[in-house]
Amino acid sequence: MPVLRTSRLVRAFAAAVFGLLMATTVLAQTLTVTYPTHQRLSPRMSDLHGSPMVSGPTVIHRPLMPRVGGNSQQPDGALQTSSGPSVSTTVGTSFDGMSVYNGGYIPSDNNIAVGPNDVVEVVNAAYAVYSKSGATLLAPVALKNLWQSLTGSSCAANNGGDTVVQYDRAADRWMVTQLGSLSSPYSECIAVSQTNDPTGAFNLYSYSFGTNLNDYPKFGVWPTATNSAYLATYNLFSGGSSFVGPEICAYDRTAMLNGASSPAALCFTGISGASFLPVDLDGPTPPLDGTPGYFVDLNGSALGVYKLSPNFTNNTATVSSFSSLPVAGYSAALSSPQPGTTETLDSLSDRLMYRLAFRMFSDHESIVVNHSVVGSSSNNSGVRWYELRSPVSSTGTFSLYQQGTFAPDSSYRWMGSAAMDQSGDVAIGYSVSDSSGVYPSVRYTGRTPSDALGTMEAEDSIVAGAGSQTGYTRWGDYSSMRIDPVDDCTLWYVNEYYPVTSSYGWYTRIGSFKFTNCGSTSPDFSLSANPTSTSVTVGSSATSTISVGAINGFTDTVNLSTTCITGATCSLSPTSVKQSGNSTLTIATGSSTPGGTYSVTVTGTDSTTNSTHSVILTATVNVNFTMPSSLSLTVNRGSSKTVAVSVGEVTESTAVTLNISGLPRGVKASFSPNPVPSGSSSTLTISATKNAARGTSNSTISGTGGSVTNKTTLALTVK
Repeated sequence: MPVLRTSRLVRAFAAAVFGLLMATTVLAQTLTVTYPTHQRLSPRMSDLHGSPMVSGPTVIHRPLMPRVGGNSQQPDGALQTSSGPSVSTTVGTSFDGMSVYNGGYIPSDNNIAVGPNDVVEVVNAAYAVYSKSGATLLAPVALKNLWQSLTGSSCAANNGGDTVVQYDRAADRWMVTQLGSLSSPYSECIAVSQTNDPTGAFNLYSYSFGTNLNDYPKFGVWPTATNSAYLATYNLFSGGSSFVGPEICAYDRTAMLNGASSPAALCFTGISGASFLPVDLDGPTPPLDGTPGYFVDLNGSALGVYKLSPNFTNNTATVSSFSSLPVAGYSAALSSPQPGTTETLDSLSDRLMYRLAFRMFSDHESIVVNHSVVGSSSNNSGVRWYELRSPVSSTGTFSLYQQGTFAPDSSYRWMGSAAMDQSGDVAIGYSVSDSSGVYPSVRYTGRTPSDALGTMEAEDSIVAGAGSQTGYTRWGDYSSMRIDPVDDCTLWYVNEYYPVTSSYGWYTRIGSFKFTNCGSTSPDFSLSANPTSTSVTVGSSATSTISVGAINGFTDTVNLSTTCITGATCSLSPTSVKQSGNSTLTIATGSSTPGGTYSVTVTGTDSTTNSTHSVILTATVNVNFTMPSSLSLTVNRGSSKTVAVSVGEVTESTAVTLNISGLPRGVKASFSPNPVPSGSSSTLTISATKNAARGTSNSTISGTGGSVTNKTTLALTVK
């Protein structure tokens, strides 16, 4: 019988019972080390303001956060409106991982890491090791067993959950983490393997967080040449209940790999935001030496970015000032319905979903990440995804390269995880369900660099669910998309599903797939733009640098051309680039260019290949119009009079809304038409009652068009 957590005290009891039920075999001899405390660094930054939401009836270790997503009923500004081709992947292995009968808790917190030979899965109370064909190499073992030789620690006593597993490709090692304490003092448990064998010995650590619950921890591997770090993020809750803000940390990776007794942990609190993700390296190419760790959160309709630069030699670190990358508007996703039950599933739409996957290319850095949003209506939800890029020439200067919302039908999609392979193909796995027949299932979609920006191809399935979760609204908390280090092409994904309807009987499914053309050795070229989006005032010009990148020994000349927008001229200089290089795109707007947001497409062509790239241009018109210098009118009590209010056009035809204020007692006014197109006039009718105040007074007529408001004075005499 599985053990569930229904309160924090019950959870502690459940952990103890589960520990007795689990196999007691401890992994090979572990290295016992001292318990370092993590060092919180100054300066303190601005505190997060807001109150945490009240938790639901089932209190798990993750308290609910203040909602920071988009406003309700806001149209999605990045919704994919066209259907792409079937996702161009070849399906590989698919097998069941652990279930509630191994992992014990709701939610599962399922995630995986993939090495040269092994797939390691962790869930809230257990871990297991599989071959890539699905054979069990290490049967599910209680998480606390991994820390048994850390004598006296809470890590050895508890299956704390909120676990993360990482394969550190640069070191050929494994890392497993979990919460150590169920009550104050709270702690974080970290285990780093001593070899590339995930069933072998580990270096073990426990870091104290005192009276603050270090909730929802996420980890990333950041192997720079100096000050190499394991990056981490937390949501801190005082006493486990009151949200006090996020914390970002850098753990001394080199010291942990070497089994040092007290590796430094350099951490910052007091920063604004919540539920940050740490950057996590994919692929064989490390970040440039000196690159700080990146941390990103969802901050309304923007992505918030911090950079942490640790110096473990001096036990110091610096955090850069907050920067914000605006994204298209969205509404936070609602809970997801299921067939045959009124129980819905929490979409966890208030935060970015694990991981913040980073990849280093020859000319740029790339980050992909996702979260859940309302789709085309309030009756479905989809996955909003982003790719951020920074040119190598200015490392860490990220801009939004592309974004999109994948919600192709009336079903609900949530709990996504994204990653990118060596060829720049992007994959996103997620849960999907609806009330009309789709039980919670595991699917994925993806895109290749040749697809139109902001679009995904049609999805494919990893496993179709056959039951609903009827007892609890919590679902998963996070999932995990990983890249295989052997070929840097095969993608592995894990998420949960139900084979039959049950109150809490979750299973996990691990599946792999590969984009058809990943790893191709054919010469090719890429196009990129910096910046990818720009704004201009009508009548002025904007520029963007178009870069041609050589792939697989490409040596041809690329001819460049562009389409333009109405009322503007677009030019490229030069119009051809040999092998690799840059061209400057100039977009010159004229007086007839209408205001709005447009896509200017640049096409590169060689003897065999076409490639396109779009630059997003926002053209802003300085709307202006004229009003009469003054007006006068005389009206008798008990009658009406009219006067024409002329609105003269100056720049662009626009509708102007008229209002009047300061009328004397007993006098009413109306405009017809209202709004009035600029370049025409509106008739102002003044009506005075028999008891209207007599005399002459000044009233103000205001006209508003766009962001411009102009005014004039009406001298009104009532006789």
